[in-house]
Amino acid sequence: MYKLISGTSNINKRSIKISNDLSKCVIRCISNRKDLKVHYDAAIIGAGHNGLVAAAYLQKAGLNVGVFENREIIGGAAVTEEIFPGFKFSRCSYVLSLLRPQIIKDLELKKFGLKVYIRDPSSYTPVLKEYSNGVPKALMLGRDGDENRRQIAQFSRHDAEIFDKYEAFLAEIVSAIDPLYDHQALDIDAIMNGNIKAKWKNLPSLYALLQTGVLLILGKNIPDFIKLMSAPAIKIILDTWFKSDVLKATLATDAVIGTTTSPYLPGNGYVLLHHVMGEVDGIKGAWGYAEGGMGAVSSAIARCAESHGASIFTNSSVKAITLDSKSKKAVGIVLKSGEEISARVVLSNATPYITYTQLLPNEALQEEHVRSIRNFDYSSPVAKINVAINQLPNFTATPNTTNKLPGPQHRGTIHLNCEHPKLIHDAYEDLMKGEISKRPVIEMCIPSAIDPTISTARLTKNLRPNQRRMSI
Repeated sequence: MYKLISGTSNINKRSIKISNDLSKCVIRCISNRKDLKVHYDAAIIGAGHNGLVAAAYLQKAGLNVGVFENREIIGGAAVTEEIFPGFKFSRCSYVLSLLRPQIIKDLELKKFGLKVYIRDPSSYTPVLKEYSNGVPKALMLGRDGDENRRQIAQFSRHDAEIFDKYEAFLAEIVSAIDPLYDHQALDIDAIMNGNIKAKWKNLPSLYALLQTGVLLILGKNIPDFIKLMSAPAIKIILDTWFKSDVLKATLATDAVIGTTTSPYLPGNGYVLLHHVMGEVDGIKGAWGYAEGGMGAVSSAIARCAESHGASIFTNSSVKAITLDSKSKKAVGIVLKSGEEISARVVLSNATPYITYTQLLPNEALQEEHVRSIRNFDYSSPVAKINVAINQLPNFTATPNTTNKLPGPQHRGTIHLNCEHPKLIHDAYEDLMKGEISKRPVIEMCIPSAIDPTISTARLTKNLRPNQRRMSI
């Protein structure tokens, strides 16, 4: 069907050549080490997108911020790297939706270069003939309600008629809990037992919780909300709404993606909801590709932080967080290169495991807390493979056009082995036996079908115009 030109998995440890011409995502060292100061108001460990957002907000508020990144590039999981000459990849994170609109607005990220291509259609599930009475079929879902109904009706007229109601149901739940995401988690102990200052600090979070509508918005939907948050995605949620196995399996992928679970197990309803919580350019539930790859997101945030005076240092690995000998509060950091930097506040964008077990001295934390951190399960059933291909995938149900240009089936997530929810469960059971899944759930994305900036190899003389890059 298509030839693999070259490929790599995200666990490859070899050195990666970084392109010098990523115009939309300048990710090399931003601040020169000669500008390093001995004191900052805020020292941030790690230049992942969360650390960069914190840096931008704090610098805008008037603090002097220093960010210290271990790698030679910024972005953490939101990076763009030219793994093969002419092919740029979002090496880890690959689609955008859950970056809060308020952050995009506050940090003026569009001004600093952020541009997002909305994926429409968003989903394509080709069906093997053995599951479709020998007739090539595929389910394609997007923003067009009429087209969605036509697509779903291939498999179930009942599901086609009720799909809009299902999406409206999820949208109502999302609108209810959305205010919580722009506030810190409510500190129940502070509300119940804290002083006036502590109670006052928690008032915005308490108001957001009330807005969420335990009293005001959810109302009659509270029982459904509880089911959604705790029940298996299939048995209590999708089986309640739909009859088509293809539709249920396609939707169920959002309930299990990135998690070691099955749609038949309890607790993944929230993951299902999680994937309709975001938005792109004001369109609720939409997902998109950042122009230039996900490194462009990190770059835009970094540019904002820099424009206000923040300093971002790459190749600056942190060895330890220093504590005040009396108060035991964090008062600075020590770099592996030996420099000691003091700070009024230290923020860590590293994982809790690295932060609490490698950067802080053992005596800084209670043993119970350290034990819980050490026992945290970081295991994942997911492997991501980035590949360069010499032509687009060609599906029997939706053949490519003669001009070899991308079609709607190439724009969103392509789901393979998703003809029935049981296939997802079978793949999970193989995993739990310690085996490679016989029919793994595969999601493929081809950002170059929409974003023309990430496959510059297509413009060179030695590669044909239809060559693309794809993530699996």
